[in-house]
Amino acid sequence: MAVQSTLRLTVEEYLAWEENNFEKHEYIDGEVRCMAGATGRHNRITSNTNTAIGRQLDDSDCFLLSSEMRVKSGETRYVYPDLSAVCGEEIFERENEMELLNPILVIEVTSPSTIDIDRGEKRDSYFAVSSIQTYLIIDQHRPCLELNTRADTGWQVEIFERLDNIIPLKILNCELSLAQVYRGITFNED
Repeated sequence: MAVQSTLRLTVEEYLAWEENNFEKHEYIDGEVRCMAGATGRHNRITSNTNTAIGRQLDDSDCFLLSSEMRVKSGETRYVYPDLSAVCGEEIFERENEMELLNPILVIEVTSPSTIDIDRGEKRDSYFAVSSIQTYLIIDQHRPCLELNTRADTGWQVEIFERLDNIIPLKILNCELSLAQVYRGITFNED
C-alpha cells in the first residue's frame, strides 16, 4: 500500500515520529512512505484470508496479526504487511511492542501501486528475515496467489490461479482455499 516518498529520516527519527503519527508510514532505507488507504476489495480479501486461516489456529499457539503490526524487515526497513503470523511468543524490538521481529508468515494483498514493490523489494526484504518461512502475495484483481516457501535449497515458488486450488500452509499446519480468499469477489471477464 505504500505510494510515495515524502520524507527522509534516520531509523531513530522514524520510530519516534511514527509512534506519534495517526497515519501509517513504511520506512525503507531512510525513505518514509505514506500508506494509502485500501479498497473494499483489498479489505475483503484480507478479511476473508484472516478468517479462513484464523479458524484453523484455534487449538495452536499460532495467531494472526493485522496490518496495524509493523514488522522489522531489515536493519533499516519497517513495513506493515496486510497480515502476519507468529507461533509462540512475539518478540519485539522495543518495549512498546510496535516492531515485530519474529513473524513466520507474512501476507500482502496487491494493489496497482504496490504490486511491483510486493513482488520486488518487499519480497527480497522478507526473504532476508530468518524467522519468515512463508510469504503469500495475493492479487486483488484476478484469482492468483503466489506462495513463497523457504526450503533448504532456497525459496520455492508456487502459483495458484484456480478457485478450487487449496494452498498448503505447512508452517501453520493448515491450508487455505482460494475460493475462501476470494469469497464475495467478482472478477471482470477480459
